[in-house]
Amino acid sequence: MMTLEMSATLLRPSVPSRFRRGHSRRTVEALLDEISALTSERQRLRDQGANGSRLERNRVKLARTQWKLSYALIDRHL
Repeated sequence: MMTLEMSATLLRPSVPSRFRRGHSRRTVEALLDEISALTSERQRLRDQGANGSRLERNRVKLARTQWKLSYALIDRHL
């Protein structure tokens, strides 16, 4: 019978560095405030006709903050 060895690292999806959890964890409320500010900034950028790179930087910040919020909510309810 053949046995296959699997490495745990092969089974884990690669997480982009911009979405890795940092050492400092912010509260759910602080993250919600930041998401609100980033959303307002994004709308302002769109209204002003900002270029794609500025919108992309805002999108990445917003996605990162939403990702942090999801983990903060999981931590709070465990």
